[in-house]
Amino acid sequence: MPNDPTPSHRTAQQVDAKTERKLRARRDGAPGVWSGLGMMGLVGWSVVVPTLAGAALGSWLDAHHPGAHPWSLALLMAGLVLGCLNAWRWVAQQNRAMHEADRPADSSVND
Repeated sequence: MPNDPTPSHRTAQQVDAKTERKLRARRDGAPGVWSGLGMMGLVGWSVVVPTLAGAALGSWLDAHHPGAHPWSLALLMAGLVLGCLNAWRWVAQQNRAMHEADRPADSSVND
């Protein structure tokens, strides 16, 4: 009965899912400290690069096409927003991939 709502059946499913995750982590190896630092660096650079590019383009536009409003501040903010959206998309994609890797183990329990 795959849809059995009894607490013992749910507990058995949770134990099976945790066991499968532990076995997969033991087989694949847990990510180390350097992996975590590398991911933080990747997220940081994905924000910094568009921000600095926006500031540089804005500074160039201010020098060559002066106007009533400064381009550098507007493009700095646009680059920051673009970088934050890019980092958020990347983290959400990694989170989704991590949860999809767990999904087959959770749904493969059939009694």
